[in-house]
Amino acid sequence: MRGLLVGEPRPIFQHLRINDLRFGKIIGNNASMKLLIIDDHALVREGLVALLQQFEQAVDVLQASEAVEGLRLAEAHPDLDAVFLDLNMPDQGGMEVIPVFAKRRPHLPVIVLSSSEDPNDVSLALKSGAFGYLPKSASPRNVLSALRLVLAGEIYVPPLILNYTPTLAEEAPRPAPAAVGRMTERQTEVLRELCRGLTNKEISHVLNLSEKTTKSYITAIFRALGVVNRTQAAAAARQARIVTD
Repeated sequence: MRGLLVGEPRPIFQHLRINDLRFGKIIGNNASMKLLIIDDHALVREGLVALLQQFEQAVDVLQASEAVEGLRLAEAHPDLDAVFLDLNMPDQGGMEVIPVFAKRRPHLPVIVLSSSEDPNDVSLALKSGAFGYLPKSASPRNVLSALRLVLAGEIYVPPLILNYTPTLAEEAPRPAPAAVGRMTERQTEVLRELCRGLTNKEISHVLNLSEKTTKSYITAIFRALGVVNRTQAAAAARQARIVTD
């Protein structure tokens, strides 16, 4: 079933409420973060910057009003932690830009911003390589949840979309043999530990990996299996007989 296609919503920061200010910091006190916002509406960019800076003082936010400019900034700043990308850019569509990011910076999380709440757009964006999808009607709490999740190496799917299409989060598609065959031996080891219910930290300890490397492996596993969360990954691994327990 197709979802709703809404008009241009109020900018994200206009939803800010006092209760949201208790949501906490995005990262640790001693860490810093660099983000890139690509959106042709200055009001949306500035609103998102204001929201992020209320929750995280040590955040450096770069801005681009065109996709080409955003790609250039991403190339010039290898220390970027995440990108917020509008789907409807004047020079190049966001759906076309997502695979470019996935190819040039495969470990850089891209979170889509869009006025569309159509499940088909969500599915296409995630299949194209996005790490998350945020309708512009999203609350500050959901924006921060999405950012936290993708920085942890997970995939974010908005709750509203899940209500329309529960299969995105609840049903694991059977992975194609070719996709499973493209997984490396190390990715398979990580997947087996994930299926045991281990956290990223525990997997890192067992396999002698850094947590950042573990997150990268898990993201690659999700893409190879065509899933969006750990539950789906475990189910897909069992269907493909990667694990047999």
